[in-house]
Amino acid sequence: MEIEVKIRGLMMDPNSGTPIVILKDVNSDTMLPIWVGAYEANAIALEIEKIAPQRPMTHDLLRNLIVEMGAQVERVVVTELRDNTFFAIIEMRNHEGEKVLLDSRPSDAIALALRADCPIYVNDEVIRASQSVSGREEEGVGGAEDEEWPDVIGEAGDLPM
Repeated sequence: MEIEVKIRGLMMDPNSGTPIVILKDVNSDTMLPIWVGAYEANAIALEIEKIAPQRPMTHDLLRNLIVEMGAQVERVVVTELRDNTFFAIIEMRNHEGEKVLLDSRPSDAIALALRADCPIYVNDEVIRASQSVSGREEEGVGGAEDEEWPDVIGEAGDLPM
């Protein structure tokens, strides 16, 4: 089963200095942190803040290419957590109405979802796996359900979605 999520915020991991995207279940308080690269975090932040760069960035180019090819991004799904690495897919419809699935890093899928104004989902197995990883380790992926996450961008209600 898949759970629809929204971006709750962006923050920096205080230990590693790595950006983290916080995804929140739209129907509960469950949160899923995903560690992302600096460039992807910047691309996500720019779109959340509605800051238009002078030239298209990579995710803008990808969206433009999809649109020009007559396809449409329907949704993105974080599908798996394996060896502390998240995996995702981008679900699209081509100009003939056929479903097309593209393998993606979650950070790129999220950045594209913001630009394509489509929903973001997480497989519930990913959330369970994330919580079990955090139960075995003091630091790491997941376990956000009982923690307070500092706001960098703002409350979920402040984010355009």
